[in-house]
Amino acid sequence: MSARLSRRWFAGAAALATASLLVAGCTSNEPTTNDDAATQPAPQAPAGGNDEPGDKVVIGFSAPAADHGWMGSITTSAQDLAAQYDDIDLKVAEGTNDVNLQISQIEQFINDRVDAIVLLPFDGAALTEVALKAMHAGIVVVNVDREFDDPTAARTTVLGDNYGMGISAGRYICEQLSGKADAKVAEIAGIDSLPLTQDRSQGFADALAECGLKVSNRVAADFTVQGGETAAANLLQSAPQLDAIWNHDDDQGVGVLAAIEAANRDEFFMVGGAGSKNVMEAIKADDSVLKATVIYPSTQAADGIKLARLLVQGKSMSDLVEVEVPRTVQLYAPVVTKANVDQYLPTAFES
Repeated sequence: MSARLSRRWFAGAAALATASLLVAGCTSNEPTTNDDAATQPAPQAPAGGNDEPGDKVVIGFSAPAADHGWMGSITTSAQDLAAQYDDIDLKVAEGTNDVNLQISQIEQFINDRVDAIVLLPFDGAALTEVALKAMHAGIVVVNVDREFDDPTAARTTVLGDNYGMGISAGRYICEQLSGKADAKVAEIAGIDSLPLTQDRSQGFADALAECGLKVSNRVAADFTVQGGETAAANLLQSAPQLDAIWNHDDDQGVGVLAAIEAANRDEFFMVGGAGSKNVMEAIKADDSVLKATVIYPSTQAADGIKLARLLVQGKSMSDLVEVEVPRTVQLYAPVVTKANVDQYLPTAFES
């Protein structure tokens, strides 16, 4: 992610099946200057009807290579969502971690005169210029997960809540360790150089501070199984006693759990991150140290496809009074436990 996410914490219930959309920003429409209009109630968007067939919408979609479960689910979820609508013609570019190739994919979409582009950039900063080019060509751009340097490069941005993930994980651990002031809490982060990792760690530290705890041992991995196993093995060797571990990413969590099993350690409980299917199934089975995970929705691009359709067809989000699709939509980061896991399994991704 190329820019730090705005650290706004939203409280609210998570939605069933797909993650609930919480508005993190307002539209940029200019307020009316008509005095009479200002005294009238705000116009209400028509209830329902958004899923009824409309004009055909051609959407170009581009995302990084599916080199881990979460990223693979990003593209699959987008395709599955598009298939539900007869009025969506989805053009999917091959997933790539080559910035120049992804730029050329967007340029091709511009040349093809698609109606909208939904883009999860490998590097938000590097894709900003071509996204601006698309917007200037009259193409609706929906930015997903990794923000552009210029907010005007997209009509709408769909984000996960990295800082909120840390808050959710920290508060859950605080609840479980209530009254244990000397508890040892460890953290297995992702790639430390990424703003998203920094945001997750900051939220975690802030939440632990609320109950007088802090991170006693911390290591960083790289979102891979092998990296998670190596980082966890090093952590366990340096920390002979722990009460809780937060692992930022469920893909690397496969390796983390392997290291824990190899070390024959079970004196602590573990919280995951992102929301993979195998982790949720382990939580449901309740036969390991893994007791919870924090959702980072892999449905973000699917939400982007749905919003692009609304924007091109001139519709709004009918559950809102606002008559325009918001500029920014941020998804909630709920905690999944044995008590509510069945609610979230349908949208879980495969690690």
